[in-house]
Amino acid sequence: MRRYIRALVLCTVFAVFSGLYVYSKLIYSEVSVGGTAGKRIFNPQRVPGARRGAVDKTGPQSPRRYNRYIMRQQAQRLEETLTMIKSAVLFTIKHLCLHIFAEDQLHASFRRALEAWPGFIQSKFNYTIYSISFPSENAAEWKKLFKPCASQRLFLPLILKEVDSIVYVDSDILFLQPVDQLWAFFSQFNASQLAAMAPEHEEPRIAWYNRFARHPFYGRTGVNSGVMLMNMTRMRNVFFKNDMTSVGLRWEELLMPLLQKYKLNITWGDQDLLNIIFHHNPERLLEFPCQWNYRPDHCIYGSNCAAAEEHGVFILHGNRGVYHDQKQPAFRAIYEAIRKYSFGSDLVSSLLAPLEEELLKTTHTYCGKSHGLLTKRLAHSLANVNGNAPRGR
Repeated sequence: MRRYIRALVLCTVFAVFSGLYVYSKLIYSEVSVGGTAGKRIFNPQRVPGARRGAVDKTGPQSPRRYNRYIMRQQAQRLEETLTMIKSAVLFTIKHLCLHIFAEDQLHASFRRALEAWPGFIQSKFNYTIYSISFPSENAAEWKKLFKPCASQRLFLPLILKEVDSIVYVDSDILFLQPVDQLWAFFSQFNASQLAAMAPEHEEPRIAWYNRFARHPFYGRTGVNSGVMLMNMTRMRNVFFKNDMTSVGLRWEELLMPLLQKYKLNITWGDQDLLNIIFHHNPERLLEFPCQWNYRPDHCIYGSNCAAAEEHGVFILHGNRGVYHDQKQPAFRAIYEAIRKYSFGSDLVSSLLAPLEEELLKTTHTYCGKSHGLLTKRLAHSLANVNGNAPRGR
């Protein structure tokens, strides 16, 4: 019997943290909760050392200062990812299953944080923690691509072999409504499509890929992989066209040759590799609108996401660290409002009202001028769940 479960997959490393929210359809009847579930790991060996083999840019004379910097970055990314999970749990309609890929030294931190949440919140999800794993013969090269953990997502079809379909997101994502409507895009896949993403840009004049990329990319402006739907059953079975051989290659056969060919020409790591793959296989990709992956690029020079202007922002993507600096205070205000919210409190008076007050202080920025778009869908979501929010533990 098939069981349909939403899953949250996070990818963490010691210095840099990149999270993936995975909402998945599993094709087995029992799910392991807790523990490391080593049988699902592509390479069960622990990756030795947090950043061993990486260049220490601070130099050998300042190890303590460097270690303190690493610890600050670790704490910031851990908090960011927990806030992302919090936003998903707040609005979820059905049960979540969390799969956390992390360096071993972070496992305890996740357990402590998640198990400290109130019981009525914990009842909304289960979780399993895994070690980070790459194909053993190329593990070091994959780990250092862009961010140490970012390329882990490329191997999810090979690691989660029993999972049919997933939605994953980066750790700097905030859900402003239930993920159910995002999952509904799977029903729009035709017989060929196996993934879905939003365009990298709506406006070609300020887009990155068509102006600067030194490799093939999808469509007019490329795609952004911060929010991605994957039918992994199809990904495991399809032969992908490519510019390296005259025959199609399976997913596991394609990745390493692609990296070897383009590693000197890519800037954004695994996202660039995905753009190359779907440049040659455009029929395999479904595009969804920009309000499902709304980034500072959509408002920094004025509003350029028409779908968000009509319907509001559904998913906020705070890339470039904007949750943690003052460059985009509107994005930071939303992050801080969700981070500080106490489970069980009234969602409107304790989250939405103070957020709207803070957003009024950001109207000196272009993104702040669009603050109505940022709260339109959030207000609707909060109104729907507020009446059913339990009080206390």
